[in-house]
Amino acid sequence: MKPREEIQKHWSEMKPKFKAALRYAREQGWDFRVHDESRIRDQVFENIMFLRRYKRMQFPPEETQWILANLRDMGQAPFQYLLGRHFNGREDTAVGVSHLWHMLAQGLVECDMTLPLRNDTVLWVSHHG
Repeated sequence: MKPREEIQKHWSEMKPKFKAALRYAREQGWDFRVHDESRIRDQVFENIMFLRRYKRMQFPPEETQWILANLRDMGQAPFQYLLGRHFNGREDTAVGVSHLWHMLAQGLVECDMTLPLRNDTVLWVSHHG
């Protein structure tokens, strides 16, 4: 993955290498395409980068199961609603924010990752786990 400006600036030097790579990929039965960073630096990427900090956190499993059970019963709910329903008070709310983002980072809950993650982000229980 290269920045667009670099590809454009050095296209004449890169073109023979890309052609060789394309030829080799075809011989192997592979697919080869040239893309710049704009293909991955989108909202989904930004959300994944944001959630990385929450992925390794740990929370009481019984609290996680309680949230999942309630969310499963509701079908879906906004982040802020779950936060208010399960976490009260300033310190508990701060823990709750981390807990809910952790659940999303772990794939326990899902949302539309093409949209920015905010308080009104709608969450639902993952169908994978």
